[in-house]
Amino acid sequence: MSSVAPADLPVGENLGSIEAAERSEYGSKTARVKKRLTSRTATIISLIIAVLWTIPTFGLLVSSFRPAELIRTTGWWTIFQNPGFTLDNYRDVLFSTSSASPQLGSYIVNSIAIALIATLIPLVFASMAAYAFAWIRFKWVNWLFIFVFALQIIPLQMALVPLLQIFSTWLRPMQAWLHDLVPIIPEQNYLPLWLAHSMFALPLAIFLLHNFISEIPSDVIEAARVDGATHGQIFFRIVLPLATPALASFAIFQFIWVWNDLLVALIFSGGTQDVAPLTQRLAEMVGTRGQDWQRLTAAAFISIVIPLGVFFGLQRYFVRGLLAGSTKG
Repeated sequence: MSSVAPADLPVGENLGSIEAAERSEYGSKTARVKKRLTSRTATIISLIIAVLWTIPTFGLLVSSFRPAELIRTTGWWTIFQNPGFTLDNYRDVLFSTSSASPQLGSYIVNSIAIALIATLIPLVFASMAAYAFAWIRFKWVNWLFIFVFALQIIPLQMALVPLLQIFSTWLRPMQAWLHDLVPIIPEQNYLPLWLAHSMFALPLAIFLLHNFISEIPSDVIEAARVDGATHGQIFFRIVLPLATPALASFAIFQFIWVWNDLLVALIFSGGTQDVAPLTQRLAEMVGTRGQDWQRLTAAAFISIVIPLGVFFGLQRYFVRGLLAGSTKG
């Protein structure tokens, strides 16, 4: 079958009318989807999901203010039948000086130091790699991008033992050398944790940022090239400002992922308190037989505060970053 343009219309005008019809159809579909997502039924369903999602957090908050005896004998939902509030749990985890219950301050500092750098490193390298894959033509670019994308399929657990062997061979001597060179740098430092988290984050970061950066209008890039801008100038002056929503969106994911991580921390921290994150301390806080988990409720709620602050501080970029590259136009 073949389609023939109407005789009374030039070919250019006919193609223009077809493109206009396609844009109109796309706009109508977008409007229908938007209407469904903002309907009263969708709003009610979203509120129900939000309430159900919040119930465990609310229970954790209530339990963190209850005495140990009430926590062991009654549930948090019986707070009105068995009232009782205390600040001893927070006082214990924040200001205790006993060896059995050390303060959380040093662990919180460790988690902040680990999460910040482990978020910045993949952002820097992934943004440059995403720009290269999107706007620099070189040999095997498509195959390399497919290879990077396929790395997301590999389970993290499969790489832990080989990575630990590599770190033991190369990083441990380097850490000792840095300690001898600059004594203020501890021999056990955060370097293995930073590198491990960055390696595991790079494939997803490159994929997400590539989807956003590749949607930047080519006219903008070409105009900069005509004006004599180099790839470095285009990247820093044009791409990075425009890619702020995608960068912030991935930063939220990566920061919360690293902050809540326990598996990588247990393997690469060496079990020392100097570099152990907050999650490692939370796992030890319940006691050998799980008898002290009233302290765990208070400590866990404290650990939620900083990730929530990061999310609410960057939430205006969150939706735009998630939808990066999902639509055209």
